[in-house]
Amino acid sequence: MGSLISNNIPQQSNSAPICGVVLTKNEERHIAGCLSTLRWVDELIVFDSFSTDRTVELAIQSGARVIQHQFENFAQQRNAALAAVTSHWVFFLDADERCTEELALEIRAAVQAADHAVWSTPRDNYLFGHLMRGAGYYPDYQARLFQVGHAMFDPGREVHELPVFEGRPGYLEHTLIHYNYETVNQFHEKQRLYSELDARILYKQGVRPKSRNYVLQPVREFYRRYITLQGYRDGLPGLRLCVLLAYYTLDKYRRLHQMWQIRSV
Repeated sequence: MGSLISNNIPQQSNSAPICGVVLTKNEERHIAGCLSTLRWVDELIVFDSFSTDRTVELAIQSGARVIQHQFENFAQQRNAALAAVTSHWVFFLDADERCTEELALEIRAAVQAADHAVWSTPRDNYLFGHLMRGAGYYPDYQARLFQVGHAMFDPGREVHELPVFEGRPGYLEHTLIHYNYETVNQFHEKQRLYSELDARILYKQGVRPKSRNYVLQPVREFYRRYITLQGYRDGLPGLRLCVLLAYYTLDKYRRLHQMWQIRSV
């Protein structure tokens, strides 16, 4: 794990100012810790989806400018944030993520070089207190550093959003830290959301579930995560995670079936 941010990160020159953007919805547990690792940016924005807890209050106390915007989907929310900033570059960080000092310094160098419009960074994912190294959770590159006006997110991807830009992405070396799920209940809550969004995407594409999907797709997902992506390297935490992900593949097709049933009524 890299070291978390101290106060000795050099401030950016005016030639390429960076805005740190954090999307939030009821993130009072994480927001202060997240923003404390973004003290090095030139502009700090919390793009909030009308939280009902203390997220906004804590964000303001941490020195962030808060913009509230109705959530439609993840791609739309990030695009709205890109349109709201005044800086030349945007670095996205989720509330349950932390930026290390090493990554901050690398980002400074990347924007000065300006070799790419989009840069991706690897993530260290902690699930249930375990640092995952298999099952597709490492290096888990995420597109997070964007040159404003030269990149956006595909509006057709409501979840697992993808950047749209010209040229090739750059890849940063240092990781950000992701406290993914602390409890199984948190995992279930997030995966139910993803299952619903993924099913909606398939529904809009006209995909109808077949009987074999309820068996073959979960089995394939388990094999992909546990064998192909080496989830077995993480021992029992890896096995549990792969089983849960296989279950939510089944849940996605169950939800898709329900959508078609409602339409036929």
